[in-house]
This record gives sequence, C-alpha cells and structure tokens, in this order.
Amino acid sequence: MSQELHRSVLLREAVDALITDPDGFYIDGTFGRGGHSAAILKQLGPKGRLLAVDKDPQAIEYAHQRFQSDSRFSIWHGSFADMDSAAAEQSGRVNGILLDLGVSSPQLDQAERGFSFMQDGPLDMRMDTSRGLSAAQWVNTEDEAEMARVFKEYGEERFARRMAAAIVRRRVEKLFERTLDLAEVVKAANPAWEKGKHPATRVFQAIRIHVNGELGDLQSALDKSLQLLAPGGRLVIISFHSLEDRMVKRFIREKERGPQLPRGLPVMDSQIARSLRSLGKAVKANEVEVDENLRSRSAVMRVAEKLSGN
Repeated sequence: MSQELHRSVLLREAVDALITDPDGFYIDGTFGRGGHSAAILKQLGPKGRLLAVDKDPQAIEYAHQRFQSDSRFSIWHGSFADMDSAAAEQSGRVNGILLDLGVSSPQLDQAERGFSFMQDGPLDMRMDTSRGLSAAQWVNTEDEAEMARVFKEYGEERFARRMAAAIVRRRVEKLFERTLDLAEVVKAANPAWEKGKHPATRVFQAIRIHVNGELGDLQSALDKSLQLLAPGGRLVIISFHSLEDRMVKRFIREKERGPQLPRGLPVMDSQIARSLRSLGKAVKANEVEVDENLRSRSAVMRVAEKLSGN
C-alpha cells in the first residue's frame, strides 16, 4: 500500500505546534497512512514515544509494516474516543494530542470501501469494517424522518426531506447495495445543483458521519484530552467540516473561559478554573498546499494548551 496514496494536510504546521518536548509522549489519534506520525517521529528524541490510533484495519496493518522497527512507536486499533484506554497501557502524562479529522484519501480512493459517489462500490462507508452498521443497512432500514434529520444536521442539506423520501420510495422496490445507485437517486431528488459540487455530496457526507459516529467520537475525544494532557501539553485538531470546527472552537473557548458563575459572585478572575488556552488563530492551508492538494482547501487547524493545575 503506497504512502503516496495520502498526503497529510498542514503537516509541518501541525507537528511544529504539537511537539514541545522531543522526549515526550504523544498521541496521533488518526493515523491514516502515517504522514503525521512519520513527521512526529522525526522530531522525537530517543526517549520520545508516539501512540497512534485508528479505526481502520487497513491503517493498522499499514502501521505495523511501516513502523514495526521503531521502538518509540505503537499502534492501537479503535476510535480516538477511547484513546484513554489506549494510553492506559503506557505510563506518564501525554505531552500532545493530534487529531486529523474526516476520511483519508485511501478510503475515498478505494471503491470497495463505499465512501465515494464518483466510483461504484459496495455501499459500506464504515471506517472500521469489522463492526457496526454499514451505510447500506442504514439507508435500507432507517425511518424517513430520522434519515432527513441526519441529512440536514450532518450534511447541512436543505433538500433533506425530499431526498429521504426518494430513498424510502425506491427501497420498497429494490434495496440499496451500491454507491452509484444511491448517488443517482439522491441526484434525481436534488432540484438545485450547486456549481462545482456533485448533488449527492452532502448526503454521502452525512451518512458517513452518522454511520461512523464521528461527532460523538470527537466530543468524547475532546473531553478525554483534558484528562490525558500534562500541564503545558498541546491539543492540535485539523477539521474539514464546519460542524467539526464549530465543536472544536466552542470546546476550546469554553475551557479557556472557565465555568460561568452567577453575576455578582465575589470571585476574582485569578480564582476561575480554566483548563485550556488557545494558541494563535485558526490556521488554514496556504495557496501552494491547496494547489498541490485540493483536500486541504477546507482544512482548519486549531491549537490549545493545557493549563497547569487543572
């Protein structure tokens, strides 16, 4: 499996923000094809450690092949929502956590994974193919109203109800099994195509987010990052979707602001327990990176630091 299949977004910026101690302990919560992990290992000293996490069995296999000779590296199969369980096997507090959210390029490029509406393949979309409900199982059984909610909430699709109704009508005649079949039904139900965007884009995105529990996993990972990080440790998150970025931005802002106390309470600002501080503004890919890798166009990176004593 070639590394050229995947080009890590904001690689230098993310790793530079993450590493504060070359001999520290770091977590790459979304290993993918190891682009960020390889760059992290290059900056770590001989005592440094990197724990990588990924849902995808193919990513786990690739990690074993690529980094098996590096004793500083270990890989754990599962969601970053459970990275506390993965980290429990190692000693010491964590100096940095990196999350590169969304679907990886190899997953999109392999038709058999069922993520793409541009290639025909089994309608799967699971990042972890060893468990959970596939996209086909979901669209063939889900209630119409709930399906519309998922399309609207996770895909921000304004014709969500119309598309859900079209899917339900069609599945009575024939169940969905293939990606292009679903894409054609959604495409026909979309009355207003966006220029430069496939009419099934938002629905496929919504199904992927829902089937993989991506937003719930992200919220769990954010909460657990505070438990895992050592004082001064960094949280670096790259998101590709407005829903994810809003969650990350809101989380950092709330932990930076501290608990909201009743007005008039005699508490000094220095007494308010704050967990994080935001480092700099949101970072986006420059023009050169966007030209070389179109996927980076929507990337937003946010960095926060764990405050001491929390």
